[in-house]
Amino acid sequence: MSEREVHTDELGDDLRDEDYEYVPGGRRRKGRGLKGCVAVLVALVVLLGGFYVALTQGVSWVADQFQGPEDYPGPGTGSVEFTVNEGDTVAQIGRNLKAEGVTLSVQAFIDAAAGEPDSDGIQVGAYELQKEMRAADALEVLIDPDNLIGFPTVTVPEGLRVTEIVATLAENTDFPAQAWNRALQQPDRIGLPDYAEGNAEGYLFPATYEVKPGMKPVRILRMMVDRWRQAADEAGLEEKAAELGKTPGELMIIASLIEAEGRGDDMPKIARVIYNRLDGPGDKGGTNGTLGIDASIAYGLGLSPGSTELTPEQLAEDTPYNTRLNAGLPPTPIEAPGDDAIEAAANPAEGPWYYYVTVNLETGETKFYEDYDDFLVGRDEYKAYCETSDRC
Repeated sequence: MSEREVHTDELGDDLRDEDYEYVPGGRRRKGRGLKGCVAVLVALVVLLGGFYVALTQGVSWVADQFQGPEDYPGPGTGSVEFTVNEGDTVAQIGRNLKAEGVTLSVQAFIDAAAGEPDSDGIQVGAYELQKEMRAADALEVLIDPDNLIGFPTVTVPEGLRVTEIVATLAENTDFPAQAWNRALQQPDRIGLPDYAEGNAEGYLFPATYEVKPGMKPVRILRMMVDRWRQAADEAGLEEKAAELGKTPGELMIIASLIEAEGRGDDMPKIARVIYNRLDGPGDKGGTNGTLGIDASIAYGLGLSPGSTELTPEQLAEDTPYNTRLNAGLPPTPIEAPGDDAIEAAANPAEGPWYYYVTVNLETGETKFYEDYDDFLVGRDEYKAYCETSDRC
């Protein structure tokens, strides 16, 4: 059988001579052939392609793990007044910064704060920042109290009693009512004048106050008393008291009554009614020195001012503040007078009036009378108004 003939191995496979190449000194080795090489090359390409995809995805994943959150490159543009509110956490500040367009992401600010020990001491108040700042740059501004441009405020309206002022302060600061009441028990430290006799009623001046970091109740109350002293000095309270034959403390009581009873241009005329009743001939006005101011009676009964018309039983209840039963002034102010009321107490209008009645609670229209009979006409006008108004 020639070498070109077909041979069969023990497995029965057909073997051709051309499928072998000669290896000197050894056995013949089977050739791969063209089809085998192509298959190997294709497999290699697929393998390399898969490796490349896996490699690039892996690099991308690793980059994502180590790349920081989105952040502006800075330095920023324009100007933004940004406020840190009471109770804001770092995360909340970050959310507010992002909402204002100061930082690009909340996480960038949180990460910046995590590496800054002073971030826990960011003070409440207003700061000037810019749009599109780096989170670290924004943080740097916020952790420095010298960058504060404004502080939280608390507003005390005219006509509040001490109890209401304490409630307002407790609601708008970090200090509870007990802390304010303890501070009120230190009249010397909060600066009350001697003639207040330790009672802050009437001397916590109604205004809007900035509460700066580190301020405590004693200091804030002293600031309010200092503001009262400014108003008293501008009105010439002590000098005018001497001219009117009163003490400065009595003028403050009168000012509180004026605040409770009147408004605007009527205040000096109400002051004159009070002085006429206190000092005028008893038979002329028919008041025998009584003021007849129901707001004082309500104060003595612990009732909210102006809430409802007092009943005959309430009007008859004898307390030191019942100005229908007792001649003269009540023992203390009944609420906090503002600038206008203090000015009116120190500078009453000239006039013969002994009576007044507000005939329209919506507009505050008030009429003044010298004679009691004329006053009764005005009182009927008020009653007619109340029949058609829910303000009474």
